[in-house]
Amino acid sequence: MSPETLERLFGWRHAFDHPVTVWIVAGVGVILVLSFVVILALRASPRVSPDLKRELLKRYLAWLVIVPAVILPILLGAAWTIAGVALLSLLCFWEFARSTGLFRDRMTTSVVVIGILLLTLAVFDHWYHLFVALFPLTMGLIAAAAILRDEPKGYLQRVALGVFGFALFGGAMWHLGYMANDVNYRPILLLVIAATQLNDVFAFVVGKSLGRRPLAPHTSPNKTVEGSLGAVLLTTPLAAILAHYIFKGTPVDTPVRLALLGLIISVVGQLGDLMVSSIKRDLGIKDMGAAIPGHGGILDRCNSLLLVAPAVFHYIGYYVGFGLDQPKSIITGG
Repeated sequence: MSPETLERLFGWRHAFDHPVTVWIVAGVGVILVLSFVVILALRASPRVSPDLKRELLKRYLAWLVIVPAVILPILLGAAWTIAGVALLSLLCFWEFARSTGLFRDRMTTSVVVIGILLLTLAVFDHWYHLFVALFPLTMGLIAAAAILRDEPKGYLQRVALGVFGFALFGGAMWHLGYMANDVNYRPILLLVIAATQLNDVFAFVVGKSLGRRPLAPHTSPNKTVEGSLGAVLLTTPLAAILAHYIFKGTPVDTPVRLALLGLIISVVGQLGDLMVSSIKRDLGIKDMGAAIPGHGGILDRCNSLLLVAPAVFHYIGYYVGFGLDQPKSIITGG
């Protein structure tokens, strides 16, 4: 393994080499401090109900855990980032399997887990051909393994849930992990994650302040057209400006392409949120889990990334690619 590869995988000393990494980490820190000040002010106000005060504090404390859990692996190195995505993928799939009842079918869930672990190997190895091949191969294996139960009744449902679960928490989620094969992965990943999360915040704040018309009342009653448009108008330029400094001098760095990147993050992120809301409404549940106090499950917090990750990966990949100048098959030696 070359020194360059070892540096990318484990080289935490260069974590803050890129200015965008510094800006985003510093910006997140400032937001956390300001949020704490606002929460203290609200807790001192008699107009705020005790229940709301407790809920705000609970959510804030959850963010104090979420933020380091997301940022630290990215700063420490690509190996830790890939391990973090693997854990996130497995936890999200487990919440999905528990919520849908798929966990009772051990054969299908085992195949999905094996597929996710193989994706981990493919990404760590920087073996793109295996990464691409694993989706159709795992899909076929899920369909074949479900036959072994010799239970035609419910076959279609088991296979559909297995394929859908692997598509979301394997195929889609792992595009986020594959970005770690790029030497410039830290600012790219932080941009994608920060812009996606802020997009949710913008939609919530604008919706609560100006929202009148429901966006999808049967899917997510609290979301409004005004909130959605507000998120697009705020997220698009923010993402475009940060992307300009990340991809400066590359084919991505044109006003139209940068704006389109920001638009993709905002629109696709909202669709990912609505997609998981649709799943929950269909199942008749409020949250996919209860792992994060005040936020529901882990899947409830990262739902937008499920669609943003592959969309951004292939959009940027079309113009500049990911890790094209980095050694490939670093473990298998292919």
